[in-house]
Amino acid sequence: MSKIEVDAIDKQSGSTLTLGGSGTAVTLACGATQSGFGRTGTVDWQTSIKTGDFTATSGEGYFVNTTSGAITVTLPASPSAGDIVAVKDYAQTFDTNNCTIGRNSQPIEGKTFDLTLATEGVALTLIYGDATKGWQSVNSNEVTNAAKFVTATGGTITTSGNFKIHTFTGPGTFCVSCGGNPAGSGTVDYLVIAGGGGGGTGNGAYNDCGEGGGGGAGGYRESSGAASGCYTRSPLGACVAALPVSAQGYPIVVGAGASGQPPGSQTTGNKGSCSSFSTITSAGGGGGQGRNTPGSPTSPIPAAPTSGQRASGGSGGGAGNADSCAESQYFGSGNHPPVGPSQGNPGGRSAWPAHPSPTGGSSGGGGGGGAGAVGGNSGPYQTGGAGGAGVTSCITASPVARAGGGGGSSAPGGPGGGSGGTGGGGGGSTGNGGGGSGNANTGSGGGGAGGNLSGKSGGSGIVVIRYKFQ
Repeated sequence: MSKIEVDAIDKQSGSTLTLGGSGTAVTLACGATQSGFGRTGTVDWQTSIKTGDFTATSGEGYFVNTTSGAITVTLPASPSAGDIVAVKDYAQTFDTNNCTIGRNSQPIEGKTFDLTLATEGVALTLIYGDATKGWQSVNSNEVTNAAKFVTATGGTITTSGNFKIHTFTGPGTFCVSCGGNPAGSGTVDYLVIAGGGGGGTGNGAYNDCGEGGGGGAGGYRESSGAASGCYTRSPLGACVAALPVSAQGYPIVVGAGASGQPPGSQTTGNKGSCSSFSTITSAGGGGGQGRNTPGSPTSPIPAAPTSGQRASGGSGGGAGNADSCAESQYFGSGNHPPVGPSQGNPGGRSAWPAHPSPTGGSSGGGGGGGAGAVGGNSGPYQTGGAGGAGVTSCITASPVARAGGGGGSSAPGGPGGGSGGTGGGGGGSTGNGGGGSGNANTGSGGGGAGGNLSGKSGGSGIVVIRYKFQ
């Protein structure tokens, strides 16, 4: 066999250079490389399996193994027309742990978001065209950039048009199997309400200065509705971003309403329990103050975790009557711990009446704070303060008011306890009877008690999650 060794081959005339004859294959020797011919739409598959995040190189294909977790493949920076990259689901696990194709500032099929591969066994080849359309799929068993929607289970599920609603009235798990993408949906709206505070109590003596304040509503936190068809949300949800979700389980905690205190104990009601979802936690409502609860006479109770200062919370508990039968400002502060927007309001004062009470010197308990308003101050002649109003949201498709404060109590023989705040707050007792607990799954406060009566319990909380599913 003869061999020709030259540094260059060039044509003698014309514009065509022919190598080999009819039926002859022209091959490159093992180890030789070529340049100048351009790519033929294929890649060189790499035999090293990828098990973590990496940046792709043009002209290469990669087997990606997401068995241990999701992986991001970042496309080449500053690509040129004709650059090509391919990936393949090595272990058939992209449906469990997704592979994200990071666009690296360039479009993918003209879209300005990363591409999520979530189909088991998918293979994808992308070729870069230009800055307008960017990387485009030329070979795939999945439609590139198809709209994907959040898919999840958990709680009681209802629908409203194109939106799915998960309602949790007790603990559970919001199980997301697909986190969606920007072309479909990738975030969820939420309503998280904590348990309401219990009502405070008096000293049990007839006509004595011993009326308890109403319990505060549980903390109320809501997103703006932008992810879910802009439903009518409460004022507290204005300009609050929805939450992104991914394929995982999100534990749901629904706070219990606090129990009221026993008769004649002169004790501040118990604080409600917190509710939570993802990064959102709402604080339990503060307990209504009992008679003579220590605290600053000119400001809300300091928000310290001691038994005498448990009136502060999502919304604060109302003030109890002071021993001197003078005005009491021992009300609980709201929005504790502080979040923005505020999750609640302070309780009301136990205000000394402008005229002597017809049944002896005494004043009613202040109303507990609600999500929408401060608790009411007690009125003249021992009238208990009204609970602060709750707020209304349509996250569950129909308007529902929640998180009202509990009403303050009246002394025995007095004209009446304060009404519960709209949204489920319990009314305060008259001292001789009556009064009510906060409604279940509204996070509302319980009514305060006077005389020899028990403080009423706060209502349990709720968690609602809403998203576009089609």
